[in-house]
Amino acid sequence: MSVRLARQVRSLWQRAVAFLRRKVLFRYRLVLITLVALAVGIGVGAVWGPPGWFPPSAVILTVLAGGLLLKRKSLAFLLAVVAAVLLFTGFALDFGHVGPGLLVTIGVTAVVAYLLSGVRERLGMQGLSGEKMLLELRDRLRDQGRLPDLPQGWGATAVLRQAGGSSFGGDFVVSRRHGDQLEIAVVDVSGKGVDAGTRALLLSGAFSGLLSAVPSSEFLTHCNDHLTRTALGEGFVTAVHLSLDLVTGDYLITSAGHPPAVHFDRGTGAWSATEAKGVVLGVIPGMTFAPVEGRLRPGGAIMLYTDGLIETPGEDLDSGVDRLLGVSSRLVAAGFGTGAEEVVDTLSEGKNDDIALVVIWRS
Repeated sequence: MSVRLARQVRSLWQRAVAFLRRKVLFRYRLVLITLVALAVGIGVGAVWGPPGWFPPSAVILTVLAGGLLLKRKSLAFLLAVVAAVLLFTGFALDFGHVGPGLLVTIGVTAVVAYLLSGVRERLGMQGLSGEKMLLELRDRLRDQGRLPDLPQGWGATAVLRQAGGSSFGGDFVVSRRHGDQLEIAVVDVSGKGVDAGTRALLLSGAFSGLLSAVPSSEFLTHCNDHLTRTALGEGFVTAVHLSLDLVTGDYLITSAGHPPAVHFDRGTGAWSATEAKGVVLGVIPGMTFAPVEGRLRPGGAIMLYTDGLIETPGEDLDSGVDRLLGVSSRLVAAGFGTGAEEVVDTLSEGKNDDIALVVIWRS
């Protein structure tokens, strides 16, 4: 009889272990075992350890660590252990150190940890690997927006500010230089801050590839085709594209629903808005965009920017452009490279929007 009972106990134990390995522990069983041991150790220390060294509230640390490092099934098992530890500690200490406030705090933390674990599980990333991936994507977006080196006699600078101080935003820059030809596009995805950052990350790669693969005159057309095929209903995108010959200074500017680029002519000593216009990207299939031609002479400059720089609630964009033309006179006095930051600081004061500004000048 005892042999039969021992076999049944052994069989139940093997099934329990197999269940835990299959449904709960997964590949994170070592982490789970460690956190369970810590929770149990805190409970035992609170009852029999030195007073003040093992407060029952310390189990909240295991809950937070579980939210970061465990999948939901493993975390649920850990939470069950934490609940048992709290009950054990409460009964052993007559609930003197385990009151309603502590239980509510740990309960709320457990819910947050479980939701956090669910998000990471859907991403397939535990621990801090998700944040690391986002940082890498942010750095890639910045690298794609870095302007290429220009030959002697030319200069360029870019200023990007994201709403709320975020690392991600809906405004980005893509550029390339092929020999004596410079291509730059400034793009504005609808929305701002982190909400628009996801689309900006996706589109920056696609637009950067198109900038290198298609003729300059067809760049915005191909961008529009890409968006109408892949991004219906996800909001509009505006863009302005500059193609500049670094030998002659001749340029082509095309625009898709974007604020007008502005051109400084040293001969007149004034900034003026270009006439490039077009429909926003991703709305009408098969759109073509008519370019505006011009020449950047020595001492001149071209400025590309997004509407976050000039837009003010209750005011039309023309007033914002006029204000930009007035402030841009500081660029000439301070220098195009150093004055760009000052222009952004002046026009963005009191605003919470994504901003991108690119200035290209000829010495």
